[in-house]
Amino acid sequence: MSKINLIFLFLLLITVNKNFAQQNFMWKAGISKVVITPDKPMWMAGYAARTTPATGTYQELWAKALVLEDQAGRQSVLITADILGFPKKMSDRIRQALKQKYGWDYSQIILNGSHTHSGPVLEDALYDIYPLDEEQLTLVKDYSRWLESAVIGLVDEAMADMVAANLSAGSGVARFQVNRRNNSERDIINQVALSGPNDHAVPVIKIEAPGGDLLGIVFGYACHPTVLDHYSWSGDFPGYAQIELERLYPGAVALFFQGASGDQNPIPRRSLPLAKQYGKTLAAAVERVLEEEMTSLTAEIQTAYTEIPLALSPAPSQAELTRMANEQSGYMRRWAERMLTEQTMGITPISSYPYPLQIWQLGGQRIFNMGGEVTVAYANELKAAYGQNSFVMAYSNDVMGYIPSEVILEEGGYEGYSSQMVYGLPSTWEKGIQQHILEAFDRLAADLGMVPNPSAD
Repeated sequence: MSKINLIFLFLLLITVNKNFAQQNFMWKAGISKVVITPDKPMWMAGYAARTTPATGTYQELWAKALVLEDQAGRQSVLITADILGFPKKMSDRIRQALKQKYGWDYSQIILNGSHTHSGPVLEDALYDIYPLDEEQLTLVKDYSRWLESAVIGLVDEAMADMVAANLSAGSGVARFQVNRRNNSERDIINQVALSGPNDHAVPVIKIEAPGGDLLGIVFGYACHPTVLDHYSWSGDFPGYAQIELERLYPGAVALFFQGASGDQNPIPRRSLPLAKQYGKTLAAAVERVLEEEMTSLTAEIQTAYTEIPLALSPAPSQAELTRMANEQSGYMRRWAERMLTEQTMGITPISSYPYPLQIWQLGGQRIFNMGGEVTVAYANELKAAYGQNSFVMAYSNDVMGYIPSEVILEEGGYEGYSSQMVYGLPSTWEKGIQQHILEAFDRLAADLGMVPNPSAD
């Protein structure tokens, strides 16, 4: 065989092997997005102190979907949205619709809210803290049902646009997150060091076409989107981060997920320029990761899901509720009055709550997913056990209240005590919540063949 023929054969084998690898080991991905900004003056979610519905728009609110399919044909979908969080009833309806349409079980679906405090009030969420009249209640119901349909249609669009893709993962860092329980916002200007646990990681997943074009960016951060408390719709700093990334990478869709930010705030805050600054800071952290070498993810999806009963402590007595109704104001009074009414009607308070836990493993990338306003201790514990490169999502599939660490539960305060009233729960969580959740994660991880390893990463 001549030298030319040998070279031709060698190049042919390379091409065949490359095509075979792409055909058998490449992901498929579909990405879509839709504007979800209300077109009517609805009440805004997140702050009990607001006195009127929204009056303007700083930036459009978005819902976005990423559908992934591995080499075995197994699929999963991540849905992100500029909302306070998906309430349980809405989440269940959306997931049931997707199960019926595509055959996906709950383990394959993540509904993550960014937790912006500049989005709309949703049905069945935090009613005790908003002074909603019948007109506003109707607007909330109508918008919520429209949002459900929009999210399902969003997934349909992503499914219709599936293309071959490569996935890779990495992690950056941003440091505007501050532990709000251990650092006074009022006195922060005088502090030379910050206290308390935190998690400054910026997890990133890159979705590329085979030729290298950037299709999508999934990124997260553990920090409350509470820079803004105005009356204009906004995704807050996560919204500005997504805008900046889509400006930097034309044609790509940026999807933000919220981390374990229950006790983490952006400080300082309360101005539009600061929201833009933090958004650009976060986008810069993502840009750095995208420009560096990232870990390639093999096209294999593993998912697991469970709901565990989180025990609640005994509800307050009628005498205690009467005292609170007489002495408190605002949402605490409304909560106490509602609890008294329910006791009079013979309604028994719930003694536990079905709490959702979920794990995705995309190639070698571990993603731990939790419902509620999870405090940062959980992310730190999971990373210590399963590797510092693990990703932790919170505010997913159901946002029923704060999930305090054992220390915070014992200390009380907003995250450990009074926030339960904000969410309408009958009492605080029972002691042992942290161990109960982490042990449930260990069982779920074992189902996927994942073993805790403190020396990982």
